[in-house]
Amino acid sequence: MNEVKYPSELLENLVNEFHRLPGVGRKTALRYALHLLKEDEADAMNLGNSILRFRAEVSKCRVCNNICDNDLCEICINTKRNHRLICVVESVADVMAVENTAQFNGVYHVLGGVISPMNGIGPADLDIPALVQRVAEGGIDEVILALSPDMEGDTTCLYIYKKLADYNIEISTIARGVAVGNSLEYADEITLGRSIVNRIKYSL
Repeated sequence: MNEVKYPSELLENLVNEFHRLPGVGRKTALRYALHLLKEDEADAMNLGNSILRFRAEVSKCRVCNNICDNDLCEICINTKRNHRLICVVESVADVMAVENTAQFNGVYHVLGGVISPMNGIGPADLDIPALVQRVAEGGIDEVILALSPDMEGDTTCLYIYKKLADYNIEISTIARGVAVGNSLEYADEITLGRSIVNRIKYSL
């Protein structure tokens, strides 16, 4: 395949940046860049400013690690949620996936990843101590391990289970309605919702 010749170094740089985004090929990146060129300058500036503001100002909830605009996320400050029930997920995208099912009324804990030795990610790279601390402080009845059903997810579930095993709480995991090997983020809402509702007790 011949290397694409760009008429502008600025265009090439922008294409390269778009191409870094997940799922964006070089052709799509080029379409994005050329689209911005046709947009009103004000619209292009709004996009750029939104990206800069998001990167500079978005916060992590100090309790659950969900993203938010303030110190606490909307879920953690919601008094109608069941704060005695924690759903442990890998990422913010997984919080959004579970919320879209409308089948869960507890709160969350975002780990920030899963244990993956192949990628150099160990337990120390995840926010597991904060989860243990939340449980240790009391007031928690159940922790749901809602991680993707693959080797990394299962390894992380086992590690967390061992960390929480001595506490007087129920530890459960989502039912295997989500296909083994699939990412939780991409599961359809009905399947994921049923997996949460029909969760099972975690056991070795």
